[in-house]
Amino acid sequence: MTNPVKIIAVGAAAPAWRLPASDVAAAWGRKGGRGQAAACPPDEDVLTLACDAARRALAAAGLDADIVDGLWWGTTRPPFAEGPSHAVLAAAVGCSPKAGGALTAGSAHSGIEALVAAADAVAAGSAQVALVVAADAVVPGPGTSFEERSGAAAVAYVLANDEGAATLGARVTRTHPYLDRYRGDRELATRDLYDGRLFREEVFLPIMRDLGGQLGALEPTAWSLPDPDGRLGSAVAKTLGAGTPASAAVYAAVGDTGAAAALLGAAPALDAAGRVAAVAFGGGRATGVLFEVDRPVPGAATIADVLAGGSPVTYPEVLRARNVLVPTGETVPMGVPPESAQLVRGADEILGALGARCVDCGTINTPPSIHPHCISCGSTKFVLEPIARHGVVHTYVVNHTMPAPFQAPLGLAVIDLDDGARVMCQVIGDSHDLEIGSEVDLVLRRYAHERGVPVYGYKARVRPAGEGATA
Repeated sequence: MTNPVKIIAVGAAAPAWRLPASDVAAAWGRKGGRGQAAACPPDEDVLTLACDAARRALAAAGLDADIVDGLWWGTTRPPFAEGPSHAVLAAAVGCSPKAGGALTAGSAHSGIEALVAAADAVAAGSAQVALVVAADAVVPGPGTSFEERSGAAAVAYVLANDEGAATLGARVTRTHPYLDRYRGDRELATRDLYDGRLFREEVFLPIMRDLGGQLGALEPTAWSLPDPDGRLGSAVAKTLGAGTPASAAVYAAVGDTGAAAALLGAAPALDAAGRVAAVAFGGGRATGVLFEVDRPVPGAATIADVLAGGSPVTYPEVLRARNVLVPTGETVPMGVPPESAQLVRGADEILGALGARCVDCGTINTPPSIHPHCISCGSTKFVLEPIARHGVVHTYVVNHTMPAPFQAPLGLAVIDLDDGARVMCQVIGDSHDLEIGSEVDLVLRRYAHERGVPVYGYKARVRPAGEGATA
């Protein structure tokens, strides 16, 4: 006997930049270019997006991360080609070191693979609470038509075997041994389709008709459909009699988000009772999953607002962030290598945002590794615990001259957190809105990419006036 698999909450995240498709087209001498796509600034990537989405989903569920039995993460390209991608994300989210799960990667099908694997674990009883994250920051080939649509975003689903607002229902899979979008060994960018018409007529539409027809027999009220070129999604919807798919608004806001697209496109539709069909495609596979929604899923109502944010960015800025354009001259290396003993020993406290609370006087000492004695009473008795993620700026400085790879202006702030801890960290953005007393949230960001290794830590994000707390 298997347990029912329930969705108890969802969350999403999108990067700070929005790249107009018309700018990309104009740069390559092409006409047109419709819509926009989300793009990551230098301090955001697939892991920081995954962390933001996961924390929002857990907050919507009203759960602490240490209750999660396993983290399942799907992405086309994890931040470490071979390395601790899953472990770094789990630590940043706050999962127990004993939590299980898996990392699925290698194609745009990876997000739904993570969902299916987590659902099977919950159904089998090997996990009671599972956290599923589908995230991507697609890097397209410069000059390809795909570059106008390739986006970045993340979505997270919290699954459990008890009460939930929605239930995972039927699933359908088809495989085909044909190339769609792919990336070869040592290639940094994902290739565009070799022959768009061949792909449309011989690969994509036949599989979507077959798989979608089987799902359609269950009469979904909303669909999330893949849309590789901005037109195929509506063509499939017309064939299936699905009307305008729920995913169309998501594609319009952030573009094609690869492994995240299917589950992200379905998430807003989970805000109303009905049947939602999510279809993923990529890597020679297509899978559709049906969600039976009894009542609005917590967190679903906020998805559209999360995706609607972002600021316009120029095409050269995006190319710099993707390391297509690189600075010349000397750069400033990190003081210690990413694989050094100092960073190895401090990894847990950095990613987990830990402080050392003094047993004798209650003062929180940060960072713990450089404070063998309490800064208030001199005691050596400490308890490690996560520090607060919200506070106010005590003081700050803005650096207007920075060597590569840093970008000026760069703000550094001393922040008094809600729990009494005091930290110093970089500030996101150009610091134009930074003031003494500004409310800020600590969020995971990428600090550097050195010797082929991404390095993560927390930065302060100024909270806009009137915005509530974020996870």
